[in-house]
Amino acid sequence: MSDYAKYRALSPTAYADGLGREQFMDIGLQEIWPQMRRIAGPAYTARCAPGDNLMFHAAIYRAQPGDVIVVEAGDSDYALCGGNVCAIAQKRGIAGFVIDGAVRDLAEIRAARFPVFARGCIPIPGAKETLGSLNTPVVCGGVRVSPGDIIIADEEGIAVVPIARQEEVWQIAKNRTEKDAAQSLAEWENAHQAKVEKILAEKGFK
Repeated sequence: MSDYAKYRALSPTAYADGLGREQFMDIGLQEIWPQMRRIAGPAYTARCAPGDNLMFHAAIYRAQPGDVIVVEAGDSDYALCGGNVCAIAQKRGIAGFVIDGAVRDLAEIRAARFPVFARGCIPIPGAKETLGSLNTPVVCGGVRVSPGDIIIADEEGIAVVPIARQEEVWQIAKNRTEKDAAQSLAEWENAHQAKVEKILAEKGFK
């Protein structure tokens, strides 16, 4: 199992024990087609000006196979990419896109089964006129993302694991997953009820 495959093996939910709320993107960023496969990989970042997609389109030719391209868009009024850009990225081995903005050509993207997380779809494409930045820190979904941070994304949400904490956070998530798997629902229910009742009692609720 590769380093990133082990991150992909665990749900974003499992990472909640090792990361604070500030490392999870807001709920406005969603999978754009249903039951998309989970992706995990190092962030390759792009920052685009409002209404412009130039730097994102440059990123698909510079990111490495396995990377997740993470985009800070200036708005959601214009599509940052469509079916052809997704097809090129897929051909080049890019793991997927996480876009704080909009896309178009949803039917094509869904048919190709290329993983894209975005705020929605809009038919109007952006321009290619304004320079932004590539592979520098960006803010996406309310989270500061640095190049190389590990992105784990699926229908549960999008986790950002800082590169400096990647092994520590993965181990916490793995331990949580194994603990949950080893416990029956009946055991969980008993422990949960006892915990709830203890908290209520401590707060004087009868």
